[in-house]
Amino acid sequence: MAVPGKRIRAIKWIAGDRCAVRVEVEEVVPDFDPSEPVLEPAVELLDEVQRLANEGKLDELARYGDVYVRRSA
Repeated sequence: MAVPGKRIRAIKWIAGDRCAVRVEVEEVVPDFDPSEPVLEPAVELLDEVQRLANEGKLDELARYGDVYVRRSA
């Protein structure tokens, strides 16, 4: 069931060993407690992006947002 409230867009950063991904997600400012937005249903999306970042799957990550790759020193 959807949380009633105002939908807003937010940026979340996901970091892996070799990269970081900038992902735009939807948050909800709940009617019952507007003090802090909640991630609904973005949690599953962010979990998937984190898995891909951990595995270093850069091409797949590009479908979700901007990918920044750490250069070797």
